[in-house]
Amino acid sequence: MKEITVPARTDELDRVLDFISEQLEEYGCPMKYLMQIQVAAEEIYVNIAHYAYHPDEGLATIRCTVGGEPLEVSITFLDNGRPYNPLAQEDPDVTLSAEERRIGGLGVYMAKNLMDGISYRSENGCNILTINKLLAE
Repeated sequence: MKEITVPARTDELDRVLDFISEQLEEYGCPMKYLMQIQVAAEEIYVNIAHYAYHPDEGLATIRCTVGGEPLEVSITFLDNGRPYNPLAQEDPDVTLSAEERRIGGLGVYMAKNLMDGISYRSENGCNILTINKLLAE
């Protein structure tokens, strides 16, 4: 497992995505999966940056583990912001037009659909959201 801790700000997004890419490239992650993981990670990290500590600032830790048979990546996002379980929210109705849909929730919905697994828990004041993706073709 490797991890990075950054200020939970959107200007740190490239650093977070580079960190994840470096871990996945070590294992020869197929580009298709790398792109899906990057999209999911971006959506989750940006939500943390925008909402976890607002209007204050705090830190976000991203942990990346790759291993197992079949090969799987697990990326965990940790923050000490306001307790919030994005998985408890109702999925947006994507059959509606953009104008008719309620605002919010689309990023988490995309992450849920791109990943093989996603989970949330709150522990000792820490939000812990984990995404998993099998890397086998």
